[in-house]
Amino acid sequence: MAQPASLVLDRGDPRLHEKERDVLDAVDYGVTPTDGQAIKPHHRKPHDSTVTFEEYYYYAQLTRAEEDQHADEHEGEKGILSIIFPSKGDGGVKQVSNNVTRDATTINTSDPATRFTITDEEWTNASRAFRTATRSAAFYLITTDILGPFGLPYAFASMGWGPGVALFTVFAGLAGYSGYLLWDSFLGLDSYQFPLRSFGDMGFRLYGRWVRYMFNILQSLQLLLNVGLIVISNGEALSQAAQFKLCFIICCLIWALVGFVTGQIRSLQKFGWLANAAVWLNLICMFISMGGAAHSPPNYAAASQSAGASLDGGLLVTPVNGVYPAVTTSGGLPNSGGFTGSVSGAMQAVFSYGGAMVFPEFMAEMKRPKDFLSAMWGAQFFIYICYMFYGLFMYGYQGQYVVNPSYLGISKYSIQTAGNVFAMISAVIAAALYGNIGIKVIYNNIFVEMLHAPPLNTRAGKVVWAGMIPVYWGIAFVIAAVYLHFPPMLATAYWIKRAALQTGEGFDPNTGETVRHDSGIKRLFRGFAAMDRKRLTMSMFNILYFFGALVLAALGAYSAIEVLISAFQSSTATSFVCQSPLDG
Repeated sequence: MAQPASLVLDRGDPRLHEKERDVLDAVDYGVTPTDGQAIKPHHRKPHDSTVTFEEYYYYAQLTRAEEDQHADEHEGEKGILSIIFPSKGDGGVKQVSNNVTRDATTINTSDPATRFTITDEEWTNASRAFRTATRSAAFYLITTDILGPFGLPYAFASMGWGPGVALFTVFAGLAGYSGYLLWDSFLGLDSYQFPLRSFGDMGFRLYGRWVRYMFNILQSLQLLLNVGLIVISNGEALSQAAQFKLCFIICCLIWALVGFVTGQIRSLQKFGWLANAAVWLNLICMFISMGGAAHSPPNYAAASQSAGASLDGGLLVTPVNGVYPAVTTSGGLPNSGGFTGSVSGAMQAVFSYGGAMVFPEFMAEMKRPKDFLSAMWGAQFFIYICYMFYGLFMYGYQGQYVVNPSYLGISKYSIQTAGNVFAMISAVIAAALYGNIGIKVIYNNIFVEMLHAPPLNTRAGKVVWAGMIPVYWGIAFVIAAVYLHFPPMLATAYWIKRAALQTGEGFDPNTGETVRHDSGIKRLFRGFAAMDRKRLTMSMFNILYFFGALVLAALGAYSAIEVLISAFQSSTATSFVCQSPLDG
């Protein structure tokens, strides 16, 4: 029976009643285990709480060793150029051919009856076939998995040169660090025998079922809201590009219909090519808007929506005798009459590094998850350098008149339209990516586990996927019309559990038994103390990082609520209307 004090350590000593739990588990799943032998991984129920950390870790080491053994097969995917120029996927990692009678992509591994008729090799081949993405695809997916650089100038205008650069630099470092924490934990938990598919899976294997539910709910909600936000933002952009001659709700519906098509892409490796295009489209849009800002005055008609409207009571953007104040910038934190405006600006910078919530999903489809780290650091460096330069450039030329998105703060309609066109295409690709991950979370955790739906790489799975796309985007369309502090806690738990392993402890694949010499709070503290100096220091920093992120999240929520209250008090816009919110 579970002991409350041992929650972090897999609910007590797994040797306690291990045989009884195995028998009950196997009976529930339709098989009787052989006495003294381990239950095979594919005979386990999905998200089986009796699988111990040691078992996950044991199989993870086998998988990493196999990946290292076949590392020479991926020689063409090494070097800097291989990140910039993606290679075409080859259908997955090398399959095991012995003791195999069926193609892995035709097996419904979600069906309990089928799982007991397949061999160990067929089970692991099904996992191998799912892994097709290269590190180049991961690089472009990470740089696409943000809402773009066009809110960053607004962030700098809200915070000033010094605080803006400092905060963006801190966010960049923490984003890269968070990616490293997820990568390190993923490598020690994922295997062909127990594939790790989502952020929620990581929480489940380190903390338990309730963390998995929490992660899945929060992640699904965030992704769905992101898709809805992009639908309505693109609707606004399209209505402005059409000079408000097209009904606004139709503008939004068009992008929902576009999502029906782009959402049919299932593999992240194939998505890598779209993500590649999205990155270059963003760069083109950045160059166009920088040129426009350098040779055109600000869009004074949008001054009420600029960053200056919340600074010094709006005096910096209020015309005197019909003449608007000159462009000004601030070296320090501007006077906003409160911290709400500054925090709101800081949240725009956070958007540039909000992709960590789907990093496990990226690694889950990579042929060599070890390669994710170099792709991630490359993407973070790209985001930091390019976005920082763009944000500072636009702030330098437009100062307090910067709006969000930044290309709408340029007076020339042609520049605004060009920015809208490129940003719309890039944004719909990002929305398709969010939808892709969001649907996979729902499909794997509801349809597969509860309804035994076939895996997405099978023909039947493809049919179900095609039917889910319009439903998901339809919900996002309705939401649009109506309208991460977790990596340190995961990594710290993983390091504690790994450090707690002593000589004579571990998982025995022959008997299925996990041996531990202690449990509960004692094991928790011993594991913490047994970490090497590097991990111990990082773990202590992780604790501070975790609580600091919670504080920032609370401040962001408070700022967003205050902004929404102000927006609703000054606006009479309603849902499903024909008049664009930007028109007058």
